[in-house]
Amino acid sequence: MLGKAWVMENDVFDGSGDLVKNILRGRGIITDADVKQFLNPSIKEYMPDPSVLKDMDVAVRIITDAVQNNQKIAIYGDYDVDGITSTAIFVKFLRAVGADVIWHLPTREGEGYGLNNQAIDEIVSDGAKLMVTVDCGISGIDEVKHAHECGLRVVVTDHHSPDSLLPDADAVVNPKRADDGSGLTYLAGVGVAFLTLVALNRELKGRGLGLDNAELMNFMDLVALGTICDTMPLVGLNRAFVATGLKVLGLQKNLGLRVLMGIAGIKKPSVYAAGFALGPRLNAAGRLDSATPALELLLTDNPLIAHDLADKLHKMNQERIDIQNAIMLRACEMAENCCKSGKCSLFVCGDNWHGGVMGIIAGRLKDKYNLPSCVATRADGMINGSGRSIAGIDLGKIIHDALALGIVSEGGGHAAAAGFSLPAENEEAFCKFLEAAVNEQLHGERPSPEEFVDAEIDAGAANMRLVKQLDALEPFGQGNPEPLLVLRGGQLRHASVMGTGGAHLRGAIATSAGTQLAFVGFNLVGTPVGDFLLDDVNTNTKIMMLGRLKQNEYNGRVSAQFFLEDIAI
Repeated sequence: MLGKAWVMENDVFDGSGDLVKNILRGRGIITDADVKQFLNPSIKEYMPDPSVLKDMDVAVRIITDAVQNNQKIAIYGDYDVDGITSTAIFVKFLRAVGADVIWHLPTREGEGYGLNNQAIDEIVSDGAKLMVTVDCGISGIDEVKHAHECGLRVVVTDHHSPDSLLPDADAVVNPKRADDGSGLTYLAGVGVAFLTLVALNRELKGRGLGLDNAELMNFMDLVALGTICDTMPLVGLNRAFVATGLKVLGLQKNLGLRVLMGIAGIKKPSVYAAGFALGPRLNAAGRLDSATPALELLLTDNPLIAHDLADKLHKMNQERIDIQNAIMLRACEMAENCCKSGKCSLFVCGDNWHGGVMGIIAGRLKDKYNLPSCVATRADGMINGSGRSIAGIDLGKIIHDALALGIVSEGGGHAAAAGFSLPAENEEAFCKFLEAAVNEQLHGERPSPEEFVDAEIDAGAANMRLVKQLDALEPFGQGNPEPLLVLRGGQLRHASVMGTGGAHLRGAIATSAGTQLAFVGFNLVGTPVGDFLLDDVNTNTKIMMLGRLKQNEYNGRVSAQFFLEDIAI
């Protein structure tokens, strides 16, 4: 193995038997009933009664009263895709039932994450009587108090981990409340918002208002998008949300998304397209300036406006990429020094780095070094950053603990991702606390760079029939990754550099079935794997290959193709 260690437990699959069931069994889905439900992820099967969420019934009564009394309602969201989509579905719903609704998304640089008193004052001056938060609010204890003092009722809907003290809102809907027994802690903010709308619609119908359930289903494209982009696990209800939402996205009912898909070159909706094409473009606005253009795109019914906004987001995303690449080079240099010192966490910080790309770079460092990674910018005596974590390390808890100790002045998040702010003089203390906390969760053992293989298969079984079988496991994403396979019995036939950049390679292996299987390897040129495959000396060598089996379509011809990540000799 030229890369990470492979962890393999299953027998070699030769084309007989049920590979899908074997993979699911390895992921803890064992009974026939559970397998059937997993492979047929319908909202009807997974949907709970929204009232199982603590405070849900109170929340919807408050909102319904405001709708019936023609009171202005303010939706307060967040500047990322989860927050934008949460705001969009709430605004769309309230407009559809004839409510008087306004919205506010904070700016990343000017206001920062969560509630702030200035925005609340503006909401009050605009005449709102009720504020509903989506994807935020759980940490806004002082801000909710301020809102009440201004005569504003507050309903909080959120999915971030709360502190020990909840805000004194009129209702707090959050599956991560200690006293919430719903079991829906894996939902994104948009998932919580959607369940709130389902309950709200039920209450409105009871009072002679509300929408047909089919109209609610039209929001599922946005629910799926927010869930995917917030990297929530695609299990349970989330899996049903995304599976259904991708179908709705394919119908292109949302004008803004339809136009953005066209600009991004998306022909078929998928988790990948949502997470790596639509999501970054929507996020770009909030990262560089204000998320307002992204939200306006999701809300507009005007084709001219939609095209202008989509084009703006596309250009902003390219600007974001340029900024990100420049910072990434320096961040990698600093990360290398951290790794040389034997640390099990990464913290890199630069002067006046653009705050909008900290989370992306943290994610890249996490993937590259297999360590929980925090990236921050230093300016005006403060440090503001984002972190991304590996499996088994709850970064959200670490940030909350640092907040409780006064090391961090602001912060929050969940296991996989978190944000934080701290005085510059606390930088060393934060680094030490982060390292100690990660060590404690690791029980003193440095995380090993391992790849957990879903199945070993004979190379001769890697064909389109198997690709179609594996497709039943979609949608793939966090918590349900695309199956990682080891191919045995393949013989290297040829390999060559592919593409104009010279970073990728392609080739083929001969299989025991007397066929050839094409493979591609992205960013492998210049690595030990690439060097081995491109060396003519190794032609006809038997190799084991680690990667993922997918469908390739070229000039109308469909075939199986292996996306190579590593090899063993």
